[in-house]
Amino acid sequence: MDATLRQMTAYIAVARAKSFTMAARDLHQSQSSLSRAVADLERQFGVQLLERDTRNVQLTAAGVEALRVAEHIVDTHHRGMRELSRYLAGESGVVVIATLPSVAARLLPPIISAFRDRWPGVSVRILDGLEGAVLEHVTSAVADFAVTTVTGRHLRLEHEPLVKDRFHAVLPPGHRLTAQSEISWAELAGEPFLAVGRNSSVRRLTDAAFLEAGLDVSPAAEASSVATVGGLIAAGLGVTAMPALVLPLIGPGLACRPLVGPVLERRLGIVHQLRRPAPVATGRFVDLLRERQVALPAGVAWD
Repeated sequence: MDATLRQMTAYIAVARAKSFTMAARDLHQSQSSLSRAVADLERQFGVQLLERDTRNVQLTAAGVEALRVAEHIVDTHHRGMRELSRYLAGESGVVVIATLPSVAARLLPPIISAFRDRWPGVSVRILDGLEGAVLEHVTSAVADFAVTTVTGRHLRLEHEPLVKDRFHAVLPPGHRLTAQSEISWAELAGEPFLAVGRNSSVRRLTDAAFLEAGLDVSPAAEASSVATVGGLIAAGLGVTAMPALVLPLIGPGLACRPLVGPVLERRLGIVHQLRRPAPVATGRFVDLLRERQVALPAGVAWD
C-alpha cells in the first residue's frame, strides 16, 4: 500500500462530513477530485471504505479503522512539519556548546540566561572538558561550536577572539608572598609548584610562561583536577598559577595575586567548523556572545 497524504486528507474530509459535497467545499476542491482520491485509496487497500447512495455516505467497518489510522498519520505529519518550521525559525531545538569547565561555570551562565529569556523553546547543552576533547567535539560535529583556547592552526576550524583571561598566583592563606600586590613568575618558581595535568590548556600556558622567563620548574606534584590542586594548596603543600576564570573553582580561602614578568593571558575564542552552516538558534546564541554585553569577573576582559 502506498497511500498519499492527499488521498488520506481527502478521505478524512469525506468520512467526517459524510458528504462529498461538503468535503469538497471544506477543502476547496472539486467533488470529482475527491471522488477519485477516495476511489484510488479503496483500490490500494482492496476494500470498500464508504457506502454511497444518492443522499448519504456511510463508513464500512474497514472505513472506520481506515479513518482512525489516516487521522493519526495526517496529524503526525502536520505536527512534525510544525516542529520542523519552529526549528528552522530558531524557535526550538538544542544549542550544543563545547567548552572548558571554567568557561562553562563563569562565562556562559549569564549568556544562557539572556538567551533563554528571548527564546525559551530552545535548550542549551554544554559539553565541558579539556582543550583537546572540546576541539574534537567541534571537528566531529557533536557540538555546534566551542568557546575554548586553540593550540596552533586547525585547517578545519575557524577561531574568533572573545575574551582574555589573566593568570594569577594562587597561594595558601598567610603565605609570605601575599604581602605583595603582584608576584613574578620567578618568585613563584621559588616555591613548590603544584601543576594541573599535561592535557590541560592551563598546564601548556604555565609551562610556556616559565620557559619565557628562563625558569626551569619541575612540579612538586600534579593533579588532573583543579579542585585537587586547590586542596593541596590549602594544605600548605605549594602554590600554583591559574587564569582568573578558574579561580572560583579551585577552592575557598586561598590567596590570589596577579602574575607579572611576564603578564600571561589565556585567550579564549569562539571556534566552529569552516563553511558549516549553523542552525538559526545557534547563530543567535553566538550573536549574544559577540555583543559582549555581559559583565566579566576581575582579571577577565573582552578581547
